[in-house]
Amino acid sequence: MTCTATLRPEPAAVAPVYRYRLAPDGLMTRRQLRAVGLRPNGHDPVGEIRWRRGRRFALLYRVDQAAPVRPMTPGRARALAAMRARRTCPVCRIDRGYCIPRSLGCCVPCST
Repeated sequence: MTCTATLRPEPAAVAPVYRYRLAPDGLMTRRQLRAVGLRPNGHDPVGEIRWRRGRRFALLYRVDQAAPVRPMTPGRARALAAMRARRTCPVCRIDRGYCIPRSLGCCVPCST
């Protein structure tokens, strides 16, 4: 049995394909939508932008179909604060970007 799953859709499934910085107005990537406070709202991508000779790609979504980002709930805020606390070293008080090992009790540079 072979696995046919891919990380990105086939070119025929997402059309058209634009080159870097040449996408028409009204189309944005997920990151661009998030930067202006929007989300794709469950709609399928309507295009693709490629760069670095086709090795990098981003899916494009219509801005008029996008919806506002859902507001932060108290539960999500608590979860984010807890993760931030797990990443912050108690010795140097720097957010290290990874969970501090409980076996060390502090970040790797502080433990040495």
